[in-house]
Amino acid sequence: MSILTETFTLNNGVKIPKVGFGTWQIPDGDTAYNAVANALKAGYRHIDTAYVYGNEKSVGKAINDSGIAREDIFLTSKLPGEVKDASQVADYFNTTLSNLDTDYLDLYLIHAPWPWSQIGTRFDKENVAVWKELEKLYQTGKIKSIGISNFDAHDVKNLLDNTEIVPAVDQIQYYAGFTQPENTKFAQDNGILVEAYSPLATGDLLTNPTMTSLADQYSVSVPQLALRFVIQNGLLPLPKSTSEAHIEANAELDFTISDDDMAKLNAIQDAAPTHFHNPTQK
Repeated sequence: MSILTETFTLNNGVKIPKVGFGTWQIPDGDTAYNAVANALKAGYRHIDTAYVYGNEKSVGKAINDSGIAREDIFLTSKLPGEVKDASQVADYFNTTLSNLDTDYLDLYLIHAPWPWSQIGTRFDKENVAVWKELEKLYQTGKIKSIGISNFDAHDVKNLLDNTEIVPAVDQIQYYAGFTQPENTKFAQDNGILVEAYSPLATGDLLTNPTMTSLADQYSVSVPQLALRFVIQNGLLPLPKSTSEAHIEANAELDFTISDDDMAKLNAIQDAAPTHFHNPTQK
């Protein structure tokens, strides 16, 4: 069975494909359209986008043109981190639905706990108010699951202590050498699935000696090893590519990394820069 047909079960019972196709930095128009079309053709059924990526319209068109039933595709988008005024949430959500030309989302995330110009600042009250708006949208059925992105343990606990619905997902930057152990463990201990964006460290892992050595040992590419590492740690990777060959290769993950080799990968230190990748920067 292909990894693309395997699923995790979220804390509300919804099933989510174990590997998603990410679209950050893929420009709107033919590039995004073709990338998503090729991913769907390769068997991906989980597509991840965001309002601030500026490519929702092309992503939605590729999905609608694919001939694949909408209910067979798991579609995620995100509320901009800049939106900390609860009264604006519904309008942004409806714009995203319109852009994607769909009636519902499978997953909708708060893209960040802070505006991207104020990384690290606490917006506890605002995040609670915004989350409560997502809870209302969830209750309407227009969103099948709601979650968060870039939230650390403090930000997650703030929601758990002050709102009703436990986030289904926390999407964070995660790769061999930067696994955010405290934030990952806190989410997992509370039944929240962690999704890994930049699972290849935006390419920086390609030359890591531990990665290259083990990839050779398993007769796989470094990206394949990096993605399998994420999955075996219980996370959901979101690889992205505009190359049809790479899109297909990133889905060929039907091998198992031994416990000893997983320990080596988990021991990689500072394999790449650990700064946040601002999605509003193209």
